[in-house]
Amino acid sequence: MDELNRLQELMRDVARHEVMPRFLRVGSSKKADGSLFTEADLASQRALEEGLRKIIDCPVLGEEMSDAEHRRLWAENRDGLWVVDPIDGTTNFVSGMPHFAVSVAFVQNGRSTLAAIFNPIADEMFSAVRGGGAFLNQTALPLRRTVRPLCEAVAAVEVKYLRSGTLAGRMQNLSPCGSQRNMGCSTLDWCYLAAGRFDVYVHGGQKLWDYAAGALIFEEAGGALATLEGDDFWSGQHVFKRSAIAALQPELFSAWLKWIRANQ
Repeated sequence: MDELNRLQELMRDVARHEVMPRFLRVGSSKKADGSLFTEADLASQRALEEGLRKIIDCPVLGEEMSDAEHRRLWAENRDGLWVVDPIDGTTNFVSGMPHFAVSVAFVQNGRSTLAAIFNPIADEMFSAVRGGGAFLNQTALPLRRTVRPLCEAVAAVEVKYLRSGTLAGRMQNLSPCGSQRNMGCSTLDWCYLAAGRFDVYVHGGQKLWDYAAGALIFEEAGGALATLEGDDFWSGQHVFKRSAIAALQPELFSAWLKWIRANQ
């Protein structure tokens, strides 16, 4: 697909010229919600905004815009909208931890149809087109399909955003999984899940730009997903703070979903 090829080329170029030259060389500031942003986030977003309009001429919704602008763009552009996270994992980026990514999705009628997430440190480009499967560089995802019980599963868990104190406490103290990981980059969590590096996933509330690309890549890799509130992930009401429950293997998803729903 020409659009996907051009998108990947743009993302590699932005990472090469706007992101990586600033890695370990840039300071940070705090936004109103307490999250970090840097000159690199702003430079990456500007470059993506300019380039994406040349691929599909539609508005661009970027993380570093105001809440009011986010909501206006979402409400007015149901037929087509780019959703961008110029650097996901900014805290990692600022701290010198090599685990962050550039994420872009094209969204129509509330569902992502085209997506790419690029990890410039590992040179890993995850991508998907709805109905066309998911890929890591040129290799189809998942990379592995190990079937194991929930008690042996590797879980990606972001306890901080679990709204229920009961669920957060039980996840920390009574987790049914073999081990847990929290790596500070939601977009790559989805990609690692799609690749088979994680087995199951739960997050209490991701921003639109955290899940727009990753959830499509994961879904196209064959994974199953829902929210804490309902079974249809994409039709959830909470567009700008959407929870996620996911697993790559259907039988594992059933057990994971049952445990989470029972412990909320």
